[in-house]
Amino acid sequence: MLVNKENPIRDLNQDKNHNLISNTEIPEKGLAKLMGKSSQKLKESLGEPSRIDPSFFGFEWWVYPKSNTDYAQIGVSDNKVVTIFAAGKNLDVTPFKIGQPVSEINSSVFVETNINIEYKDSTYLFELSEEDLHIRPLVMVGSQYAQLNIDKFTGTLSSVRFMDTATLIKMRPYEVVYRGELLEAPLPSPAFEKEVERGKEHQILDLTNIMRVRNGLNPLKWDEATAAVAYAHSRDMYESNDFSHTSKTYGELADRLEAGGVFYETAGENIAANYMDAPAVVEGWLNSKGHRESLLNEKFTHLGVGVYKKHYTQNFIRKLEEE
Repeated sequence: MLVNKENPIRDLNQDKNHNLISNTEIPEKGLAKLMGKSSQKLKESLGEPSRIDPSFFGFEWWVYPKSNTDYAQIGVSDNKVVTIFAAGKNLDVTPFKIGQPVSEINSSVFVETNINIEYKDSTYLFELSEEDLHIRPLVMVGSQYAQLNIDKFTGTLSSVRFMDTATLIKMRPYEVVYRGELLEAPLPSPAFEKEVERGKEHQILDLTNIMRVRNGLNPLKWDEATAAVAYAHSRDMYESNDFSHTSKTYGELADRLEAGGVFYETAGENIAANYMDAPAVVEGWLNSKGHRESLLNEKFTHLGVGVYKKHYTQNFIRKLEEE
């Protein structure tokens, strides 16, 4: 199981002096140059997306799963690119590189613990924990920000998330203190929330396969019956307020799969809570030994994912008969 603490929000009541992170140059090539560009420029560069998934942060994810080595999610708001998440190892994420050793990154950028941002007459202070500094540091690229997701088991860059200032403030991936008005995305309707959750489920499948192929494993196929079992467990954990692999009502994973009519040789499960989106939760699982072992288990052939109100369940199975 994996629980991410909700990032605290506090009012900033007194002036403090803080250093800024170092600023790398705006790249002239690669995905980062699309930041701030129009959706038309995005289409001219990458083509039409395979699908468009909604998000809770005021933008839509344009998903480009061209292959398991060229995978990107581009956040578009008001016809403008406001964030980019890139995980495919063949993608150009200049000034960085997927698979780049962390020692090489540390020699070229310097990260401060506190990042002070002025935005529309408000002040935001992002406070990075020791863990943040080691596995998800934040650096400035021109006028944008880049969150670097580090695979701590290999000591390399796993993925990059570029964000403009407004998106960083809305997503709040770190503890934040603010003075002025807190910039927030609008509250979703129940129907919209369901759409976001379905999008997260398929993004988790995509990203799971990115990580498997990167590690020399076969990608997993989606299994609808297993996904229904996973969704039911996420909902049960939320409604029972019991974050566990064992449901007091529906039992262990084997019990739940049997009740869902899922036939398999072997099975496994990852669960998580309170992560802001699919990229964040998959990177969290990747950096947790037990969850990583399930995610990168060569025996599994199929996956079902269920998301309900920031509760995430991955159910892995090896089917009795290969399809």
